[in-house]
Amino acid sequence: MSPSPAPPRPAGRVPGIAGSITLFGVPVRFHFTFWLIVIWMIVLASGGRHSVAGAALFILGLFLSILLHEAGHALMARRYGIGTVEIVMLPIGGLARLERQPRAPEEFWVAFAGPLVNLAIGLLLLGVSFWSGGGISISHWREAADANIPSRLAVANLVLALFNLLPAFPMDGGRVLRSLLAEKRSYEEATRLTARIGTGIAALMALVGLLQANFLLLFIALFIYIGAMQESMAATAQALMQGAKVREAMVTDFRTLNHGDTIRDAAEMLLATSQQDFPVMAGPRVTGLLSRNHLLRALAAEGPDGYVASAMDREFPRLHPDMDLAEAAGAISGGTCALVFDGDRLVGMLTAENLSEYLVLKKLREARSATQEGLSKGDA
Repeated sequence: MSPSPAPPRPAGRVPGIAGSITLFGVPVRFHFTFWLIVIWMIVLASGGRHSVAGAALFILGLFLSILLHEAGHALMARRYGIGTVEIVMLPIGGLARLERQPRAPEEFWVAFAGPLVNLAIGLLLLGVSFWSGGGISISHWREAADANIPSRLAVANLVLALFNLLPAFPMDGGRVLRSLLAEKRSYEEATRLTARIGTGIAALMALVGLLQANFLLLFIALFIYIGAMQESMAATAQALMQGAKVREAMVTDFRTLNHGDTIRDAAEMLLATSQQDFPVMAGPRVTGLLSRNHLLRALAAEGPDGYVASAMDREFPRLHPDMDLAEAAGAISGGTCALVFDGDRLVGMLTAENLSEYLVLKKLREARSATQEGLSKGDA
């Protein structure tokens, strides 16, 4: 799968993580559903000429290939000074979450690095298979055995490389195509054109899937269609944020909590206002941020007499009012709230909700301006 920009902080992580390791200095986190699919595939693959250990080795080798694919994205991104927040292993593959969106020339190589890793692994395992006298045969897939694990992993990696190079989002091929189109078009236009191509591929896959009653093809078609729509919407949002500053979208009318307030006080304020996140103050100084989720967890664990100081997040994201809004948006992409400081003074809050409202209003203003401009030209 493709790399994705994400906020560089723990609160923006994908929920449901069960276990983690570190690879090349990058945290690799495993979603709990990843382990369920691993166990299911091992049970499914075992039996016949395939031992349970052999089935486990093949499945783990397959997921290791996906992990190395994502590591390829991360290492290439590092070459361009782009950090990787984390790699998340999901049932449908992996997701390398980057600190920022690579620029067009960078995106080409960052996206292409993943399939290139799978291609290298596939060719290496092909060499191992031929060297050991095993070769490759279609019968290996009909009669899976411990002896033909290298050849099947080789084919699986080559298929992964080719599949990920499909010119459609969210595959790497979609990002490679967009980076090439962005050389002569705007980023938004390149994204929309790539999304249209992806939608066409999804429609063709869905048609074949329906005619052949192939549910896997239908699932992939839906996956590609959703990816195309998400990328198109993200590109539109990016274009609307172009040149805007944080101060234009931040909330300036908000309530705060005191360091010595109780969970009961926080719950009453949550009910009395539409606010979901509350800065926690100790005099003029901000000491933390209490989100709705933190509040509810504290209420369940400690009860209403607990203190907000023990439940608040002390590692909240900080923004400057003159910071580029497109860059700042990464800090709240996980649904988090960011606090805006002018020096040491708290001047605002930026949430995903008010950012969405800002983008909707700006889109409406631009559409109205375009309509009025068209009417003016018509009158002239």
